[in-house]
Amino acid sequence: MPEQRDPRPYDALLLLSFGGPEGPDDVVPFLENVTRGRGIPRERLKEVGQHYFLFGGVSPINAQNRELLDALRKDFAENGLELPVYWGNRNWAPYLTDTLRQMVGDGHRRIAVLATSAYASYSGCRQYRENLADALAALQAEGLPVPQVDKLRHYFNHPGFVRPMVDGVLASLAVLPEGVRDGAHLAFTTHSIPTAAADTSGTPEDHTEGGEGGAYVAQHLDVARVIADAVRAETGVDHPWQLVYQSRSGAPHIPWLEPDICDHLEERHAAGVPAVVMAPIGFVSDHMEVKYDLDTEATAKAAELGLPVARSATVGADPRFAAAVRELLLERAATERGHTPERCALGALGPSHDLCPVGCCPARTPRPAAAGADWPGPVAQGPA
Repeated sequence: MPEQRDPRPYDALLLLSFGGPEGPDDVVPFLENVTRGRGIPRERLKEVGQHYFLFGGVSPINAQNRELLDALRKDFAENGLELPVYWGNRNWAPYLTDTLRQMVGDGHRRIAVLATSAYASYSGCRQYRENLADALAALQAEGLPVPQVDKLRHYFNHPGFVRPMVDGVLASLAVLPEGVRDGAHLAFTTHSIPTAAADTSGTPEDHTEGGEGGAYVAQHLDVARVIADAVRAETGVDHPWQLVYQSRSGAPHIPWLEPDICDHLEERHAAGVPAVVMAPIGFVSDHMEVKYDLDTEATAKAAELGLPVARSATVGADPRFAAAVRELLLERAATERGHTPERCALGALGPSHDLCPVGCCPARTPRPAAAGADWPGPVAQGPA
């Protein structure tokens, strides 16, 4: 097999995502899965679920994952990469444990994992690794073969992830009225997380210069800068930009990353900014937190202010992203075979680590997390 299409030692790819409800009856059980162990009353979950009920109780995320799954299989086939691709979720069907059970039943023992979260943080990386550890433990308890799983590196600055977002911002600028277009500001949005979680994300070497925000903030700032620079090079206009946050969900007394997108729109309007492009760089696809928090809530706030806004597209199933996943897989496979492949990355931070270091994105309560330097096992077993 040609080196550029050799996935060994991997015999399958797992697309691992968050999951979402696909009907009204799914909403509260889904939210119970997401919040299990936090003691949130069912009545409160019904209130939270109103965002989903506005869209018929259906989150777009599962449909978008099916599109990405199809895009990955198409890209692999067109590029001669003979590797099956599976899909599993943390919080809704198809559940991760069920998918891994199917994979080992199909004979797979060395599995590469792509998580639909591009940046370092507890909820965006280590929690996925904890879910993988739980699923592997369940297989072991059932007496099934336990595969080795390796999570592909963070891809926040991979060209195949960044360049579609550049095009999305350019397209959004183009739909703004001509009289406000050149004066538009760029609001790069991502999910707000507790500041304590942000400050401990990644490793100390990954953090911003002041140490605040950890790798989570540093990585988003780097991507935002790359996109803003590319937009300036394409348009000849220097659009001021800021990293802002959305989708906060937590006790009011706990500090979370700010400013919130709606507060930012109010501040920009008060400062006389003529228009804003909202670019959700922290999200792989247009799932519920994009559809509600930006397309519904933030857009309504902008209309109330009389502030023209446009929301740029996420990467979704863009063929360039599918190609990036193939490149990440083959890069990691070559590394596992002892080679030193080229590692693509834009911006100042360079490519992320392959193996999460000990102490990276620590959990509130220590739990086993697979696919990292601190994972003791279970180890891969032979054919069933």
